[in-house]
Amino acid sequence: MNDADALVDPKQVDIVYETDEPVTYEVVDRVAWIMMNRPGFNNAQNGQMTYALDDAFTRATNDDDVRCIVLGGNGKHFSAGHDIGTPGRDLHRPFENRLMVPGHVNKPAAELLYTREKEQYVGMCRRWRDVAKPTIAMVQGACVAGGLMLAWVCDLIVATDDAFFQDPVNRMGIPGVEYFAHAYELPPRVAKEFLLLGERMTAQRAEQFGMVNRIVSRDQLRETVAGMAAKLVAQPRLGNWLTKQAINHVEELMGKRNAMEAQYHMHHFAHAQNDLTSTNSLGGLDAKSMASANKRQAGD
Repeated sequence: MNDADALVDPKQVDIVYETDEPVTYEVVDRVAWIMMNRPGFNNAQNGQMTYALDDAFTRATNDDDVRCIVLGGNGKHFSAGHDIGTPGRDLHRPFENRLMVPGHVNKPAAELLYTREKEQYVGMCRRWRDVAKPTIAMVQGACVAGGLMLAWVCDLIVATDDAFFQDPVNRMGIPGVEYFAHAYELPPRVAKEFLLLGERMTAQRAEQFGMVNRIVSRDQLRETVAGMAAKLVAQPRLGNWLTKQAINHVEELMGKRNAMEAQYHMHHFAHAQNDLTSTNSLGGLDAKSMASANKRQAGD
């Protein structure tokens, strides 16, 4: 037994996932369709899913025949965010380290979350954002907290007319999710409202601020995205890549990466404070209490 084994919760290691396929992958007409596949839990993102997403993006990147990538979620909702309470939550489960970040399961207290989220959340999202092929997020229903991160790393976002966007983690005393793109996706004062109040933003309002490219009905979603992807496939491959790089570079000149690094440390200071003053790193909240509060706030 090594030091990591001694600190791992056996219940977490022996966890049984509800599916062996948390992400599905298919290529149609040179478009890779990556679909989150935990519909019973509204595509909440556990470690199993995060690494499966990374595998799928890597596979699409390495397939020279793939010219465009679509990211979506099976079921009623795109993603309810990071997994904070399903039976498949795997906080203490060790995974392969891919981004020059140390393993998390043998780290104590706040260091565990800091190292895990540095790879699985900030690190992987940055890697997917920089994929050398155009990407489209296909969003229906809820796109909440960690779901925002997955939509925001994509170049284009197509949403259904019943989609909504929300980051309610200020309720936990946390200043937004780890991939902190809020003030780049929204005007600063609107970003403050979005985070401070934690209310749902409709797809229609998000489109007004340029966060969403197009809004369609659910029955038109896949057809619309497929049509956009077909146009991207027909464009010069190098041109697509260079265009992505050029616009991403503008964001970096505006300080996006540095802002994200600064907020990441605030985020983990909040986790540590919660651990010291409440029952867990989420301010004593869990998936059930957060969902209940969100529904009350929305008047559901």
